[in-house]
Formats: sequence, structure tokens, C-alpha cells
Amino acid sequence: MTTATSALYDIPGPRTRQRHLIYGLISTAVLLGLAAWILYLLFDTGQFTATKWTPFAYQGIQDLLLRGLGNTLKAFAYASVLSLALGAVLATGRLSEHRAFRWTSTLLVEFFRAMPVLVMIFFIFVALKVQPLPALVAGLTLYNGSVLAEVFRTGVHAVARGQREAAYALGMRKTQVMTYVLVPQAVRAMLPAIISQLVVALKDTSLGFLITYEEFLHAGKLIASNLDYDLPFIPVVLVISPIYIGMCMLLSWFATWVARRERRSPRTKAVDVAPAEPPTLLPDRE
Repeated sequence: MTTATSALYDIPGPRTRQRHLIYGLISTAVLLGLAAWILYLLFDTGQFTATKWTPFAYQGIQDLLLRGLGNTLKAFAYASVLSLALGAVLATGRLSEHRAFRWTSTLLVEFFRAMPVLVMIFFIFVALKVQPLPALVAGLTLYNGSVLAEVFRTGVHAVARGQREAAYALGMRKTQVMTYVLVPQAVRAMLPAIISQLVVALKDTSLGFLITYEEFLHAGKLIASNLDYDLPFIPVVLVISPIYIGMCMLLSWFATWVARRERRSPRTKAVDVAPAEPPTLLPDRE
């Protein structure tokens, strides 16, 4: 009896499948044991006592968390829109045929992409004396915009060279080639990378609590440092973390869904073709 094979690897036989099953069971047991150990530590240190979870039953605490969540989404909305706009401008500069524009855009992209986000936020907030929300949005915009500029530039270069050459052969100018040929094709390819970078921007909004911006993490910090409820740090983490993870997973799921759709082959609509007519005989020449 021969073992079936695929083009890339041999299909596992009975012994290999049994070995993989054992590995899976051992890994699952280890993960369950780790989770049980963490739960034991939480119960043993009294993290699930009623005193630590009482704050979340009050309307004021709930309003504080909702207000912080709203501020987080507001900062993310501003930063994402401005990052996309800045990324488009910098990418246009890097793709320019004028050396001055290209070098200036390259310098800005490399500088802001290499600079830590927290350093830029603190510099804008402390040195320039900007309010917390604009300082947070500006820092996120400069960093994520420079990264998105590289995503845009790479996406345009990823389009087949023949598309560009065919458009120029038709007499189109560079602006028309970029607007009508290259950019529409590049956007479909780089959309998952754009959404993935927006996930980074969403997570980085939590840096706002370091400059006293009243976002979601800042609200959690106020609750966790409350002595009246025995410093409910772990309960705050258990409440805030799933919300952050849920928002990031939602954006990541959207990026995966977009990437899956882009990997599908384009469907062509069937066209009815008229049957061929019998050939017409040419008259004989005398």
C-alpha cells in the first residue's frame, strides 16, 4: 500500500497522526495547567473578592469608563484619518520625479518612522506646550503616517510594470497613470497592511494616559488607584483588557477578511458568443 503524497509534502501516515495527536494533547494540558495556576493565584490573592469588584456597579464608574472609551475612539479616529492623509502626501513625494521633493519626503519618513512614538508625544506635549489630545494625535499621526507612506509606495511599485507602460503608451500623463491605473490596483493589494497599521494606532492611543489625556486606560488607572476599594488593579485589567483586545481583533478580523477576498481569483461573467457562420467562397478568377 503506497502512501498518498501531495505536491509539497508527504501526507502523514497513521503513526505520524497519532504522534501529532499526542503532541496536541500535551500542549493543551500544559496550557490548561497554566491557566489553572493563574486562576489559583488570583483567587489566593483575593482578586475576586466583592470589595475589589464593587466599583464597577456604580453609575459614576461606568460613566468614567464609557467617557474614557469614547475619548480613545475619538483620538483613534483623528489619528487614523490624519495618518492616511499624511501617508498619501509623503508617498506622493517619494514617488515624485523631482529630486528635492523625493529627498525631503524620504528624510521625513525615515526620521518619524525611527523616532519612538512616546518621545514624539512627550516632545509635542512638554516642549511645544500642546494640549493632551492634539499632542497624542500629532504623535500618532507622524509615526503611523510615515509607516503608511512606505505601505503606499510599496503598493504602487507592486503593480505590474506592464500596466504603467501600457498607460504611457496610450498617451496618458503621469498624474492620470497614478490616478486611474496604478492607485486603484495598489489600494486593493495594500488595504490589509493599512488596516493592520491602524490596529497599531488604536493600541498606541493608550499612551495618552502618560500625558493626562482622559482616555480608556487613564480611566482604569483612576479606578485601580482607589484606596477605598482595596486597589482593584487586577479587576480593572480584567475589565479593560478584553475591550482593547476586542477592538484590535475586530480590526484584525477585517484586515484578514479583506486579504482573503483579495486572494480570490476575479470572476468573469460569461459572454454569449454567436456561432460561426459558414465561410463565404470567393469567386474564381478567370
